[in-house]
Amino acid sequence: MGRKRIVKGQYGYIKRQKIWASIRTAVFYALALSLFLVGIKITGSKENLLTVAAILACLPAGRSTVNMIMFLRAAGCSEKAKQRIEPCAAGLMQLYDLFFTSYEKNYPVSHIAVKGNVVCGYSENSKTDCPACEKHLDTYLKQGGCKGVAVKIFDDIEKYCEGLNNLKKQDEDASFGPSEENTAQMQEIIENLLAIAL
Repeated sequence: MGRKRIVKGQYGYIKRQKIWASIRTAVFYALALSLFLVGIKITGSKENLLTVAAILACLPAGRSTVNMIMFLRAAGCSEKAKQRIEPCAAGLMQLYDLFFTSYEKNYPVSHIAVKGNVVCGYSENSKTDCPACEKHLDTYLKQGGCKGVAVKIFDDIEKYCEGLNNLKKQDEDASFGPSEENTAQMQEIIENLLAIAL
């Protein structure tokens, strides 16, 4: 039985991507080096077509290197945080292991929950500038067509879990379930968040 594929937004995504990005980068560089060495072995000189092919093979290797470095710098949700958040987030649309980048700063967000037009997130990294992250996400969600979305990022797990419980309580207080329009809006928010995450 094969392994289940972990996609962006699922727990363990960043950890898996670190491994794959590292392997892919090593393979690309090994391919470029082998083309170069085979060219020298066959012709006895580095001035051959395989040297050109080796140089061209360095382009995807360089791109993969940048991708690998970004994933190596990112940190996903810890198992401890996941265990604490899971019961509080049950029933909400959720994303794990997100890493948002901007020109000024990077924003690692361990978990995000979406309910209606509210986006709540938790960052385990104490250096995360939560207000700047909120502004960054708000800007990109508006650009993606998600209007009227409230974004709140927490750096305290207890306050975050309290916020999640309050979001779920709003559902219990309502006498009706989520409408198709609300579900579509939440799905659009999720898609926009995934589109701007690493």
